[in-house]
Amino acid sequence: MTRRQNMCISRITRSLVAVIAAALLSMIFVVASVATETPASTYCVTDHGAVADGKTLNTASLQKTIDACAAGGGGTVHFPAGRYLTGTLFLRDRVTLHLDAGSVILGSTELKDYPPRTPAFRSYANINYVDKSLIYAERVHDVAIIGRGVIDGQGGAKTFLKQPYKKRPFLIRMIECKNVALRDITLQNSSMWVQHYLGCENLLIDGITVHSLVNKNNDGIDIDSCDRVRIANCDIVAEDDAIVLKSTTPRPCRRVTITNCTLSSQCQALKLGTESVGGFEDITISNCVVYDTRLSGIALISVDGGKLERVLITNITMVNTRSAIFIRLGNRARPYLATYLPKRPGESVGTVVVEEGMKLPGVGSLRNVIISNVTATGVDKTGCAIAGLRGHPVENITLENIRITFAGGGGPELVDRAVPEQEELYPEYTMFGALPAYGFYCRHVRNLRFENVFLDYEQPEHRPALVCDDVDGLRLDGFEAKSPVKGCSTRMIDVSNLRDLDHLEENVERTVEER
Repeated sequence: MTRRQNMCISRITRSLVAVIAAALLSMIFVVASVATETPASTYCVTDHGAVADGKTLNTASLQKTIDACAAGGGGTVHFPAGRYLTGTLFLRDRVTLHLDAGSVILGSTELKDYPPRTPAFRSYANINYVDKSLIYAERVHDVAIIGRGVIDGQGGAKTFLKQPYKKRPFLIRMIECKNVALRDITLQNSSMWVQHYLGCENLLIDGITVHSLVNKNNDGIDIDSCDRVRIANCDIVAEDDAIVLKSTTPRPCRRVTITNCTLSSQCQALKLGTESVGGFEDITISNCVVYDTRLSGIALISVDGGKLERVLITNITMVNTRSAIFIRLGNRARPYLATYLPKRPGESVGTVVVEEGMKLPGVGSLRNVIISNVTATGVDKTGCAIAGLRGHPVENITLENIRITFAGGGGPELVDRAVPEQEELYPEYTMFGALPAYGFYCRHVRNLRFENVFLDYEQPEHRPALVCDDVDGLRLDGFEAKSPVKGCSTRMIDVSNLRDLDHLEENVERTVEER
């Protein structure tokens, strides 16, 4: 790589940071104003007939209170301490639900108490996922759920455990809403995703606690095709993904900030994808702790034709997380107006039934990503993957100030293992099997930079730390890794189909020495 090319990449990196920082600053000012005004009137639910005994079904009286509040021009619906059993509640404009400490909104365990709702805003989620929820809002503005109380979906009830995911209600669902705030509340025991925000603008989620392990598909927070979102100071323990950004419509998920969160997941902790029709733009994630996570700590995925670009992730600590970083550009090509049928025996993916007139999306793009200041331990022997497709590379990826300790234990049989492309397979870090690198396996990438990266392993390891295949433009600045076991002929860095080889060899000579 020439000096001019190096200067160009540095300018790209600096410009990307500046663009993301500017977008973040403007978004903070916008989102900080969401639902900060104190409503003029307060409506106590017990004054409108609600009984807080955890047994009486209060759907009608609670909805009556919400409607009265909205009819009066907006205000606060107040839940004093107690347990309020209810079915679906519909939020209205300018209504804030305030839950006192000791108050619990308790979801009914009867499916008949959750009337189905098909939103006007069409998306893959509305066709293929769930049409029920405990708290529902569509095309409303200036709404909030705040306080020290709890919303409990009772998702572990037998009624829900025996149901397929399409019949289990979300805890909270908001569609095409503006100026939304959730603060300080606890959300727990959902039967499906805990909360789904689709096509919303100006969304603030601050200081909430999510604990939902009682059923499958218990995502902590789902942000879908939304614009101007801030998630901060949250504590999330989820059976499925902890915080996941999606785009199940042609609208991108954009201008999203996630910061100061503690996350544990039975799947991914911080994830963009897999639903990625509209893509993701201007995403910043910072100052998060990830622990006890079964799949990836960070997963960046575009497989449905969307663009994933301008993503900045920094200051992440991971403990007992099986994969630290997974980046994938694939070609599942799932259109947003289609029905996705379950897999049949022998099929790697289910059948897609596309609505008339809908075309399958082409391959999207994944570029301009910076991941910095990451420490990870307890990572399994699979390795981390950065993978595009032949003819469709992942572009402009920078990893800096990264320190990862892997389990190791990779035998010599993995060193020359051929890794299948798996173009259409569901994207997660296990999709390629154990990789031929104990650290990073990089394929179909353009402009890849490692700066101040340290890789270590615990059990004896025969694989190299870094394998690059079809990488155009690799830069190593301060790349240090534990060498394979003594007596093994494997080099610490293995490359094939690499452009700018002369530049790489200068760095290999500096970094390949045994520690």
